[in-house]
Amino acid sequence: MNARRVTFASKIGVIAAAAGSAVGLGNIWRFPSQTADGGGAIFILVYIGCILFFGIPLMVSEFVIGRSSRANTAGAFHKLSPGTPWKWVGRLGVLTGFIILGFYMVVCGWTLDYLMQSVTGNLQGIEDFSSNFTSLLCNPLRQILWMILFAFLTAFFILSGVKKGIEQSAKIMMPMLFLLLIILAVRAIMLDGASGGLTFLFKPNLDHVKPTVFLDAMGQAFFSLSIGMGCMITYGSYFDNRINFTRTAMQVATLDTLVAILAGIIIFPAAFALTANPATIVDELVAGGPGLLFITIPELFNQMHASSLWASLFFFLLALAAITSTISLMEVVTVYLHEEYNLSRRKSTLLVTAGVMILGVISSLSSSFFNILDISSAKFMLPIGGLFISLFVGWHLDQKLVYAELTNQGTIKIAIGFLKIYTFLLRFIVPPAIVAIFIYGLMA
Repeated sequence: MNARRVTFASKIGVIAAAAGSAVGLGNIWRFPSQTADGGGAIFILVYIGCILFFGIPLMVSEFVIGRSSRANTAGAFHKLSPGTPWKWVGRLGVLTGFIILGFYMVVCGWTLDYLMQSVTGNLQGIEDFSSNFTSLLCNPLRQILWMILFAFLTAFFILSGVKKGIEQSAKIMMPMLFLLLIILAVRAIMLDGASGGLTFLFKPNLDHVKPTVFLDAMGQAFFSLSIGMGCMITYGSYFDNRINFTRTAMQVATLDTLVAILAGIIIFPAAFALTANPATIVDELVAGGPGLLFITIPELFNQMHASSLWASLFFFLLALAAITSTISLMEVVTVYLHEEYNLSRRKSTLLVTAGVMILGVISSLSSSFFNILDISSAKFMLPIGGLFISLFVGWHLDQKLVYAELTNQGTIKIAIGFLKIYTFLLRFIVPPAIVAIFIYGLMA
């Protein structure tokens, strides 16, 4: 164990940083879409079940790997299982984080572009929001400039270090994010006709349930909690010995789910209140993706009084959600270079930033390359990473070490039955679930 390794300064900082890593644009564009397509409350209940039985055990597993090794994602597997091929699981996590940054940073740049359009009032006079978004996609230089700015903003916090950069930014940004969510949610439910959206969101609807709702919910749970990309292993290595893994994972999962539900409370009431054709808006909600955030939502806000204000708050919310994720992803790759190649944090950060910007430039110039990075990470790398993390902790890692980490070296009382259930889930439930998601993703 690296006794000199820096740790987060407070439990609040731990929860804020881990929750910030989990919370991202997927909570705001993917969760509402899946909910609309999965029967409203039915999907939400199945999703919560997947969080409890699949997501939290995997998150705890990443915490165990991180703190027990006190190393970066790749170094953690090498340290816990030296001389074995398990080291490639850690390296896959680092590569996954880098690949995701390569296209995700472009999307983050879109949030800044739309934030600027909102603040300046340019969105208010637009009649065709689809053409407005298309004009951004067809302007590589504009995308590149915003992407570079977002990359440098992320790098600023990484350069500031674990405590002053990552932890302090999370302790400021996460409360701001929740405040914005609450303000926008209150505004949305005050709209005339908002009750229709709330009913659609929270009432079980068998007419909108697909046979694959369980697989969709599992995929959303893994994607939303940042499982399989090394973020929670890296952050877990910064936890001190007082942190209760199970409680922290429950708190992070609760906050992450709350963000997703609040996003639904913003989007669904606004959609039903401000559209003349509910059937059409349901199709747009189901489609989700960038079109929901950058076409449908701005068009809805444009019909509200003080539309520039509400649009500005919404896109500032998106930017906050995005940067808390990019910080954790960039830290995964940065600390890998820093520790494995003995580079300074500054040099490592600059190298990662340069690499991400190169991928971002190519992604901005080529939608095909953008899609390759997106599909390869979401459908291949993340499920494979999550699968091997589950197998590593469930079958390979010494269970005495796992129990010692879960109990903080015996200072926390945990029933033997809890450990047996946790181990059973990792060995026999989570792996088949991930394999099912993997096969489903290939067939979709």
